[in-house]
Amino acid sequence: MPAWWRLFWSALLLLLLVWPPCFPARTAPGTVTVVTVDARNSTWRDFSRFQDAGKGTQVDGMSELKRYFSRFGYLPAAVSDFTDVFDDDFESAVVAFQTNLGLDVTGELNAETISAVMSPRCGVGDTPVDGAQPLRRYAYFPGRPRWDRAEPATLSYALSPQYTVGYLSQEDVRAVFRRSFARWSAVIPVSFVEAVEYRKADIRIGFYRGDHGDGQPFDGVLGVLAHAFSPEDGRVHFDAAETWALDFKREKAKVAIDLESVATHEIGHVLGLGHSSVREAVMYPRVNPRTRKVDLRIDDVEGVQALYGSNPNFRLSSLLESESDNNGGVRGGGGLERRWFAWSTWLVALVVDLMLPLWL
Repeated sequence: MPAWWRLFWSALLLLLLVWPPCFPARTAPGTVTVVTVDARNSTWRDFSRFQDAGKGTQVDGMSELKRYFSRFGYLPAAVSDFTDVFDDDFESAVVAFQTNLGLDVTGELNAETISAVMSPRCGVGDTPVDGAQPLRRYAYFPGRPRWDRAEPATLSYALSPQYTVGYLSQEDVRAVFRRSFARWSAVIPVSFVEAVEYRKADIRIGFYRGDHGDGQPFDGVLGVLAHAFSPEDGRVHFDAAETWALDFKREKAKVAIDLESVATHEIGHVLGLGHSSVREAVMYPRVNPRTRKVDLRIDDVEGVQALYGSNPNFRLSSLLESESDNNGGVRGGGGLERRWFAWSTWLVALVVDLMLPLWL
């Protein structure tokens, strides 16, 4: 066989191995989405001026940012006279925040971190108040509380007849919560039934504005979206100032928040789960406007099953298969890329098998 012919086939094989197909680029789940400034909470919007600050810097108003970190468990709540200096304690708080939210850990207020700080989120803190180590994946409230019921357990819930949002029909809202509770019930031996009388329900759900008497006031549009209390308190509160959406095709507002996504998240808190550092998980603390995130992920399921055990009808393997198929480049890659790799590997093997006798 001529040398130039062997060189040609060798080059072709090399191209097949290293030249991937031109599939459309995809964004991996959990990629930070930057929310436009006019779609942010009015208080947190001003935090953009702290971008790129690092240890040793001093910026007027940084004490307010420290109070934000204190509110969500990263600095001691007892400190009332925070300074405007980026000190060692604040650097540690930033590192913990970045770790918990799955960000690049730099200890500085880079663009990704400031975007996370300014994004709408759940009002439940991200770390235990005793200053324990940063979260890793799923977490629990201090003391790991759970509902103490005989298995299979049944918990009742009810929507407040008084604290509602008028632009949503009660029947539609009830349907949202039925679906949200059903997701958790499908993976643990706990069932949920709607109570007839609100005050006697185990879990009581309502929409409130501002200071509503529980020590955790809401702060208006796109700040804290909702909060819930650990077992067996049962209170679940949503900020009535938000634009809650049941269907983004009908609700066009750019600040609209998917009610079902937040409801599913808060029910996780009611059951005893804290926040997860896995961005794809339902229990991740942030959710952006016009984003729907309702399906439990492996991290959510493993966390809640560690508290209550598994629903005997649930198969974790089916969820593993689903996540592997749907996560694109995360956890094994997407279907098209996997098929391309398998096809190209087969083709290279075939060509080598056919041409080897000619090369020798």
